[in-house]
This record gives sequence, structure tokens and C-alpha cells, in this order.
Amino acid sequence: MRVFVNRDSKRLFLQITLCMAAVVLVSALPVVLGAGGMVIDVELENVTQMSLIAAPVCALLAGTAVLCVCYRYFQKQDRLLEDAVTQIREFVSGDKDARIACDKEGELYRLFHEVNSLAAILNAQAQQEGQSREFLKNTISDISHQLKTPLAALNIYNGIMQTEAETNRLAAIQEFTELSERELDRMETLVQNLLKITKFDAGTMVLEKQTENLSEIMAEVGKRFAFRAGQEGKQIVPEGDESLSFRCDRSWMAEALGNLVKNALDHTESGDCIWVAWEKSPSAVRITVKDNGSGIHPEDLHHIFKRFYRSRYSQDTQGIGLGLALVKAVAQAHGGTVSVDSRLGEGTTFVLLFPNYY
Repeated sequence: MRVFVNRDSKRLFLQITLCMAAVVLVSALPVVLGAGGMVIDVELENVTQMSLIAAPVCALLAGTAVLCVCYRYFQKQDRLLEDAVTQIREFVSGDKDARIACDKEGELYRLFHEVNSLAAILNAQAQQEGQSREFLKNTISDISHQLKTPLAALNIYNGIMQTEAETNRLAAIQEFTELSERELDRMETLVQNLLKITKFDAGTMVLEKQTENLSEIMAEVGKRFAFRAGQEGKQIVPEGDESLSFRCDRSWMAEALGNLVKNALDHTESGDCIWVAWEKSPSAVRITVKDNGSGIHPEDLHHIFKRFYRSRYSQDTQGIGLGLALVKAVAQAHGGTVSVDSRLGEGTTFVLLFPNYY
């Protein structure tokens, strides 16, 4: 039987057996002595009385001995389990070298050995994951440098051609260079957003969180889109407490809010409004970007945060489907959430929620 493989279990059963044997021998001793004529001047009745008295006393002593033996055994088992729990907690807390002592035989030590094996496997997987992330980080960096150089060169060449076309009044060339510039800008935006999202996926993006004034971030975002909004006859309206602050990475938060404002500009018409509001409650900071534009089709509401998702109902031909995915990544990196509510023909509302303690 496997239960007897462990030395402590064998010792426990042996000690209990010895206690039971001692009870039987001591209880039967007066009877054996009387029957063998070894009890002198003692009547048979007295021998019987001695046996009746000795039996319960011996049983009580044996029971007490068994309890003591069991108590010592289970106390030792409890110490083993406590030590195992301590080692597991240390491993979970980050001590990769924490292991449970399993230098004996038995089912419990077999379990400890399996737990140690699992810890070794997890360490190996974590190391492999770290190497993969480092490789991905280096790859992203290489791709970034490789893509930025030709894009910058193409923009320069395109600018030269536009200048020459304006000087020589070559209308056709100027038209095509303007289209080329638009596509180059689109490619650059795509590459930048792809690199940003990939960094979040790889876990290589480090957020530099500081206590930032939210109204200043909103003003920065408003300035970025003020010229476009003016040209298109739209209005960006900020609403919120100018003294409200919370911990965040300023550049990434501005990036996320900028994507929401850009999305609102892409789906509104001349004369429409975009409201950017922020407020603080006891439990969270709430940022709302609302517009009265065309709205989102109900079929698309559950998919708009997916990468490269494009609605068949959308009239936006320039979007690449990465802006909202990046907003979600930034929100989650800050411990927050993003949600959307929209009605066709009435407008769309995006809500960012960040916990106060974050």
C-alpha cells in the first residue's frame, strides 16, 4: 500500500499497534497469572475484580497514548503544509528559486515534487516569454527605423515635385503630388499606430505616470485639431473642472483623447459640435467625448475597438481602423475602461473611466 511508503506513516501505525498490544497484554495479565497459579493467597474473585479494574485503566492509558502519537504526527504534517504554503507564496511573490522540500518518500512528498516541477516549468516559460518580448522589441525598433527613413525621403521628394509643379504651373503634376502626399501621410499614420499598438502587445511600453492637470491635456488636444475644425466648420467644446488632476502618462493620454476627437471630426458635418467633458467622482475620473454626428450602426458597436475593423456603413474612406484600438490599449494600460453609446443620426458618446487610486 502506498500509504506505508512514507516513514512517518509507518511509524504512526506501528506506535498505535504497540499501544493496542500493550492494552491487551496488561488487561489479560491478572487472568493469566491467576490461571497459572502464580498469584499466591489471592482468591479467584479478587483476580476477576483486578482484571475488571485494570482493563478500563489500560484502555484509558492506551487511548491517551494513541492521541498523543496522532497529535505529534498531525502536528508534523501541519508544519510541512505550512512550509509548503510559505514557499508557494514566495514563488508567487516573485522568488523564482522558492521550492518545497521533498527529500522523503510518500504521497505528500510526491505532491510537493509535482509542485516543484510545475514551478520549474513556469520559470522556463517566463524566461522564454521574456526572450520573445526582447526579440519583438528589437524587431519593432528595427522595423521602425527601416520604415521611417524611406517615408521621410518620399515626403521630401514629393515636396520638391510640388514646388516645381507650382513654379512651372504644371497643374496635373501638382494634383497628383497632392494625392501622393495624402497617401504618404496615411501610410505614416498607419505605421506609427501599428508600432504603438505592437509595443503595448509586447509589454515593452513603459508608462511614465505623473499627476497631470486634465484641462491642460484637453487644451493640448484642442490645439491639435483647432485648424481642421475651423476649416470644416465644426466646433470643439471643452467642459470640466480646470483644477482636476489625476495620475497618467501625459503623452499617451493625449494620444488616446486625440484619436477620439479625430474620430468625432471624421463622422460629423459642417455646423456639428464635439463636446469633451471631464469630471471626478469619489471612485473614478470620467472623460466623455460626445458628438452630434452621423452615429454608429448598431451592428458595428461591438466591433469598433477591433484592429482594422471597417464598417460597411462607414463613409470614411481614409480611416485605417487602428485609432480606437489604440484608445482601448491606452485605457487598459492605465487601469481604466472605454465604452461607447451611439444612435444613428443623433451622434456618438465615448466614455473613459479611470479609478481614482490608480
